[in-house]
Order: sequence, then C-alpha cells, then structure tokens
Amino acid sequence: MNKKIMVVIGLIALLAGMVMAAGCEKKAADKPAADKPAAHKPAKLSADDKKPAVIMDDPRMQKAVFAGGHFWCMTPPFEKINGVKQVVAGYAGCHQPNPTYEQVAAGGSGCLEAVMVIFDPRKVPYKDLLEVFWRQIDPTDDGGQFSDQGSQYRTAIYYFGYKQKMEAEASKAELSDSGRFDQPIVTMILPFLRFYPAEQYHQDYYQKNPQDYEQYRKASGRDQFLQKAWPPEKPAESEGGEETPE
Repeated sequence: MNKKIMVVIGLIALLAGMVMAAGCEKKAADKPAADKPAAHKPAKLSADDKKPAVIMDDPRMQKAVFAGGHFWCMTPPFEKINGVKQVVAGYAGCHQPNPTYEQVAAGGSGCLEAVMVIFDPRKVPYKDLLEVFWRQIDPTDDGGQFSDQGSQYRTAIYYFGYKQKMEAEASKAELSDSGRFDQPIVTMILPFLRFYPAEQYHQDYYQKNPQDYEQYRKASGRDQFLQKAWPPEKPAESEGGEETPE
C-alpha cells in the first residue's frame, strides 16, 4: 500500500480516537461523582405551578373582574377592603389558553391585564367595588393606561350575570353624568368569558418588591392623574356656623 495513503489513514484513526476520548471525558465530567452531590438547579415549573389558585371554598362568595391597566397597581386597593377574601392578578378575555406574561405583554393575545376579586357580598356590595375601580383608572383612555399603552392595558369591567351587568352600566352612566371627566368614558363592560391567573411573581408585587413598585407607580403617572381627578373631599361644614362662646 502506498506510504502516503497509510499515513493519511493513520492520521484519521488518531483523530477519531481523540474525538472519542474527549466525548468520554465530557460524559464523565457531566456525571456527578457518587460522593459529590450535583449542583443545585431550580425545578422547571410548569405554567400551572407558577400560578395561584382562585379560592372559592365558600358558596356565599362572589367574583368580580376588573381590568385597569397594569395589574400591579390594581391589587392593593381591593385587598384593603373589608369583605374581600382574595385578589388574583391575571389575564382576562384571552384568545389563547393559559398565556404567559411575555405573550400578553407582546400584544395580540386578546388578553387584558386584570384582577379577579373574590368578595363576600354580605360585607361589601358589588357597587362599592365599582366605586373603588373607577378611582384607580383613567376611564377616558381607550389605548391603555398612563405610561402603559397597548390593547392589553385597556380598561374593562367583566360582569357575572345580569345583576352585575346592570350595576356596572348604572355606575358607568353615573360617572359619565357627573362631569368629572371632560372626555367620554370608554371603559368597556363585557360578559365574563375566561380568566387565567398570572405568574406567581406578579401576585402581591407591591408587598414583595415595595421599592420597585413605588418607583414604577410614580413613574407611570397614575398617582398624579388620580390626585387631580379625585381630589380629597373637604369636610362638610356644620350647619349654623360656629358657636358663640358665652
């Protein structure tokens, strides 16, 4: 056999052996030793594992769903109300099932960021929740809310049943007639179809990351708008004027 051919064959065999040896060494390195634990890696959670459950363990409880822009800002006002059992941040009115935050934030999912409120109507009527809702939003903006613009940040009330629908429409008409806003009230009133809880790290974000939350809220312009639209009410003066000291 030609010596040049034999040299080439030898080189090929040598290279093949080196590749196989390297592969074996990599496998051995990847496999943890029996007396050495593998490096800790967080468990890969499914979408359901990351999301909280909506608790409806009492048949006397009712649901309400409100979309008011970024759901971080919509959670605290409702959680402060006596008679509210749970507030879950999530996505309402979606085209696709169980969307992720990234899919919703990108737009086009049909979802609105929203909160589901589980409440006891014996302690807090639905109309009171509507009043709280209006005081958190700009109901004249049909493109989003404050610095968050996009269809996913539009405002809406999703009603459960005829009674909630009637109360929501009456509340909207009352706000419109009040003259508080110069522009038309464009908040949608829609039948409830579906709601998917958001990822766990979005739940009660204002408690988990208070500094980040406050910075975001201030930068968004929400508080500045609300303070102007809903100035503190002056205490009513007592009838008859001041008493004349004897």
